[in-house]
Amino acid sequence: MSIIAWLIIGGLAGWIAGNIMRGGGFGLLGNIGVGVVGAVVGGFLFSLLGLSSGGFIGSLVTAVVGAVVLLWVIAKVKKA
Repeated sequence: MSIIAWLIIGGLAGWIAGNIMRGGGFGLLGNIGVGVVGAVVGGFLFSLLGLSSGGFIGSLVTAVVGAVVLLWVIAKVKKA
């Protein structure tokens, strides 16, 4: 996948996850960062479950799920 596609999917996934978890995004760079790391986390989680994602929508869903999990873990660590 091209770097531009990674940035687009990362930005969208970070924005969606930010809206789900805290009611707002993190700015352009923050959304991209959260989304790209979320894509890695989501890819790992989906591979553990034996699921695969293909295409733009599948990659976006994987990244959003991973980003939501990432933000949830960060929130739990911050509380402790």
